Amino acid sequence: MRQTTEMTTPHPYLIRAFYEWITDNGMTPYISVDAEWEGVEVPREFVVDGEIVLNISMTATHNLDLGLEHVTFGARFSGRQRRIMIPVAAVQAIFAKENGQGMALRLNAAAAGSAAAAQDQTMQNKAQGKTMDGARKTAARKPGKPGKPTLTVVK
Repeated sequence: MRQTTEMTTPHPYLIRAFYEWITDNGMTPYISVDAEWEGVEVPREFVVDGEIVLNISMTATHNLDLGLEHVTFGARFSGRQRRIMIPVAAVQAIFAKENGQGMALRLNAAAAGSAAAAQDQTMQNKAQGKTMDGARKTAARKPGKPGKPTLTVVK
């Protein structure tokens, strides 16, 4: 029997680990989602520049499932109950609202190029002074205002 060296993506495991870490520290977990990704089911009226930032805390969601293929939950948007379904591949980052600590996720190998390319991008972001503060500000702002968060990988 031949064994394969290929493994599944670690991203669903990282999302769950960061969710637990953020909540264990008494903070609010948010995810940044590429709303244009195929299979993303979110309220389109809250999408800004192809992205939506969602509060996935226990108090903001019900029936939260951080699965291997999808993140699913129910939540209220403008008083209206909605069912949210997000393919794991569409999650761009998970971070704490209060301090921006978390992790940017790169799932598309073509976009990232390689682990080295992702590392190079992180170094460029640090050199340019980009932090997760932008994502925190995006999470705090009201829908419809322009602006996109800037994320860096936390090691």
